[in-house]
Amino acid sequence: MNRKMTALGKSPSKIREIFEYSRGRKAAIGAENVFDFSLGNPSIPAPESVNAAIGKLISTTDSVSLHGYTSAQGDLTVRTAVADSLTARFGVPASPDDIYMTCGAAASLTVTLKAICEPGDEVVVLAPFFPEYSVFIENAGAKKVVVNTAPPDFTVDFEALGAAINKNTAAVLINFPNNPTGAVINKDEAKRLGELLREKSDALSKPIYLISDEPYRELSYEAPAPFMPCFYENTIVDYSFSKSLSVPGERIGYIFVPSSAADSRDIYAAVCGAGRSMGYVCAPSLMQHTVKNCVFDTSDISAYNANRVLFYNALCDLGYTVTKPKGAFYLFLKSPSGDSGEFCERAKKYEILMVPSDSFGITGYARIAYCVTKETIEDSIPAFKALMEEYKK
Repeated sequence: MNRKMTALGKSPSKIREIFEYSRGRKAAIGAENVFDFSLGNPSIPAPESVNAAIGKLISTTDSVSLHGYTSAQGDLTVRTAVADSLTARFGVPASPDDIYMTCGAAASLTVTLKAICEPGDEVVVLAPFFPEYSVFIENAGAKKVVVNTAPPDFTVDFEALGAAINKNTAAVLINFPNNPTGAVINKDEAKRLGELLREKSDALSKPIYLISDEPYRELSYEAPAPFMPCFYENTIVDYSFSKSLSVPGERIGYIFVPSSAADSRDIYAAVCGAGRSMGYVCAPSLMQHTVKNCVFDTSDISAYNANRVLFYNALCDLGYTVTKPKGAFYLFLKSPSGDSGEFCERAKKYEILMVPSDSFGITGYARIAYCVTKETIEDSIPAFKALMEEYKK
C-alpha cells in the first residue's frame, strides 16, 4: 500500500471529522438538540428547473444514450451552453473548446493543478483557505506557499502576495467569495490583483496563472463577485454548480481556460491529459445534460442572506467578534480565548459544532456554516449565550 495515501485516509479533514461526530450526537440525543454548523451543505432546495430537466431527460431521452459516456471533456452541446452563458453574463469570449466538464470544483482544482504544475513548482494560496487545497497541491507535486490576508475583513495583502511570487511560482490560487470568511474581492481589488500578476509575469518572463476557485460565485449578497478573466488574462476558472443549484451530491462543474490565457491551447490539452491521467473519463452524463438546461438559474439564496443577517447580529449582540461575510454561507467567529481548538471543544459542551480555523491555515477563529434552517440558528442562540457567559466568568 501507499503509506502516504494510507495516512491521508486515516486522517479525514477536520470538517468531515466534526460532521461524523455530529451524526453520533444526533443519534444519541436527537437532531433538534445538536447545533451542527460543520458542513457547507446547502439547506435550500434546487430550483424547480433542475428537477424538471432531470424528469424530462429521463422521460424523453433514450436511456442508453442518456446514461452513456460523453466526450472525455464533456458533451459538446453542454460545453457550448456553458461557454455561451459565460459570454452572455460576463462579456468574456468563450467557446466550447475552452470548457472541460468535471465532477465538481474538487475535480476542477485537482485537474487544473496537475495540468499546470511541474514537480517543485510553487502555488501561492491566501489564508484562510479551504483545507483540501493542501492535499490537491501536494498531489500535483507542487509546494504550497501561504500568504495571510489582512483581518478583520481578510482582504488581500498585495505587498505580501507580491513578495511571495518568484521564479518557482506556477500559480496563485484564490477563492472569492471565500470559504471560510465570506470575504468577496471588489472590482478595484480585482483590477489591482490583475496588475500585480501582470507585472510579476513580465518581470519573470513567464506567465503566472491565477486559479479562481468559484463554487460560491452566485452567493454574493452586497455586490456581484468580480469575474477574474475580465481583469487578468491568465486566469483559469474552476467552477461547481453545487452551491448555485443546491446539487452538491451530484458532483458537476467545469474548468474554463480562456483563449486570452498564455499558451491556452496547450493548457487546455494539459487539462485533458491531467483528467485522463487521474481516471476522469467524463463528468456524469445525466448531470451534464441537466445543467445545460439550467446554466442561468440559481436556487433562492435569499434564505442564506436572511440567515447571515440574523446570525451575525445575534452573535455580535452576545459579545462575539465576528467577520461580517459578504458572500458564501459562513461566519468566521473569533475565539474569546484566542485558541481555535479550545474554543470549538468547549462549544461541544453546549452541543455547538464548529470547525477550528487551524484547518484553514490560521489560528484563533472558528468557522460556522449557516446554510441551516432559520430555526436551528434561533434555537442555538441560548447555547451561544451560555458559552460566552462561561468565558466572561
